[in-house]
This record gives sequence, C-alpha cells and structure tokens, in this order.
Amino acid sequence: MQRYEVLFLTVPEITADEAKTVETKLEDLIRLMPGSSVISFERWGKYRLAYPIRNNDYGIYFLVRFEVGELPKGRLIADEIRTFFAVKYGDIVMRHMISALDKKQGLEYQRPESLEDVPTRDVDTFLKENKMSGLISKSAEKAEKAQSVSKE
Repeated sequence: MQRYEVLFLTVPEITADEAKTVETKLEDLIRLMPGSSVISFERWGKYRLAYPIRNNDYGIYFLVRFEVGELPKGRLIADEIRTFFAVKYGDIVMRHMISALDKKQGLEYQRPESLEDVPTRDVDTFLKENKMSGLISKSAEKAEKAQSVSKE
C-alpha cells in the first residue's frame, strides 16, 4: 500500500455544504480504487496567501491523507484527483498538490495557526509582548502635551 496526501486550497467563500460535498466526493473517488481508504480529511483553516490567486488574498486549506492498494496498469491516482479538481470543482478549488508519503515515516505534522485560530490582541498587548511599549507611550505623551499647549 502506498500513502498519499492531497493539500488543496479553496476560495475563502466556500460554504460548509460545499466543503462537505467536496469531502464526500473525494472520499468516494479514493474508495473506488481497489484496497484504498481515507486516513484523514482535515480543514486546516483560512490563511492569507503570499500572492493573490483568482483575485483572492485569502484561501481555506484542506489536507486529505489516504492509502491506495495496487492500481490497474496505466491508472494513476494523481491523474484521477487532478481531473476531479479541474472538472468537477474548478470553481471552488484554486490549487492542489498531491504528494506520496514515506511508509516508514509517521503521519504527524505541525500545522501553522490559521487566521481563525489566532486569538485577537489589542495593540497595547502586542507592543508590550514585543518590548515596544515605550515607543508608543513616549510619542503619545508628546502628542498629548502638544494638544494641551495648543488649547491654551
């Protein structure tokens, strides 16, 4: 058995129903291969992209891991998945990447925090954590003094 993973990027406006449909149909496609099974299907979350894709600055990532048994001669799982994303879900899936995994290596990974996972902080907390609080407080004091002098 060979292990694979598919990392795909969808438009940021994808609904929960659309995501569930993609998940179900992709799992069905994988299970059509003899001896195949889906190990995991995970929604990584929303991330800011390094460059715009299809006029989107953000996207939602999904990671699918699966195992495939012996395939009939001339049939490749990567081709099947590429066709699936291009033909059926070309309007939802912006990019995808298929990788073969090492059988000996574990399936653990460190996922970066998505925009949905990162707690929001106020500016003062951020400045204190990064040892920059003195910069703003000094300039704020100067601005307050300037305003009080101009009012007098």
